[in-house]
Amino acid sequence: MTIYNDIRRLLPSIAAVAVLLSSGCGQSGSRESGPHPFPVPEVPSMIGSGREAVSYLAAHFWDRFTDTSQIYVCDSSIVNGVLESDVEQAFADWAGYLRSGTPDDAREAVSAMFRRIAAFERRDTSTNVFETVSSLAEKYLYDPNSPLRSEDLYLPFASAMSSSPLVPPEKRAVYEYDAKMCSLNRTGSPAADFRFMDKAGRSHTLYGIDAEYTLLFFSNPGCEACKYIIDALESDTALGSMVSSGRLAVANIYIDEDIEAWYGYQDIYPDSWYNGYDPDFIIRTDLLYNVRAIPSLYLLDRDKKVLLKDAPEDRVFAALHRIGDGQ
Repeated sequence: MTIYNDIRRLLPSIAAVAVLLSSGCGQSGSRESGPHPFPVPEVPSMIGSGREAVSYLAAHFWDRFTDTSQIYVCDSSIVNGVLESDVEQAFADWAGYLRSGTPDDAREAVSAMFRRIAAFERRDTSTNVFETVSSLAEKYLYDPNSPLRSEDLYLPFASAMSSSPLVPPEKRAVYEYDAKMCSLNRTGSPAADFRFMDKAGRSHTLYGIDAEYTLLFFSNPGCEACKYIIDALESDTALGSMVSSGRLAVANIYIDEDIEAWYGYQDIYPDSWYNGYDPDFIIRTDLLYNVRAIPSLYLLDRDKKVLLKDAPEDRVFAALHRIGDGQ
């Protein structure tokens, strides 16, 4: 999906956020044809700039857009007076802002967003605000191709949707399942243990790996994106040094059934890694992990607590470099 390739390039820098000004929404109760710019909330002068400004934006981003006293025309290309494409860009910006604060603050910002769009829908069911923002939440926070995906952040949204009377019953069941999947191996919780076999037929467990950090890498033979990650890890001298010193272990795990294809790919896998397959096929069938797409990366600490869950490779590599630099 090409839209994801440019998201990070389009996100405003933290330093510039404080100068973003509100664009205005018109008079209370008006239904202007628009369109007008997305009404980014104005950061109070007492907050200043930098990280504090971004945290404020994360918490209050949807306030003016979902002000129920100001309802604008909606059609196939306009969402409450704002072009749908501008609303999508605004959502991408907001998803970036969520990472600036604490995890608890980010989750509360997501819950607050749901409450705002739900109140707007109850105020006027003829608008497309609830439908549009709900779709964007799934696209940016849960789609496995999104570089802004976060099951930890999608969880409060899916949980709220699963019990909302604004959502049809059949869709509530889907959101309930998604919330259950997002609850697996949450950041900060212990990762689920499992058994795997290496090419020599030796049995290992995830918790049997003795290293300060473990990179859990779900991969498939022939997967080009997996090969890119393998090459990137192999060519990065700093990360290679962490592996060779034993500080970082890479558990490269195959979870599907074509074991013959997996054996045929062994020359590609570094010998210094834990390369194995799931002989019991329980990772998928018993839903130990919510592996929705391959590759999928988890970063674990010594006690196998999840530090990063199904994170894009650039975030994982950046975190490993910070660890290597002692940050």
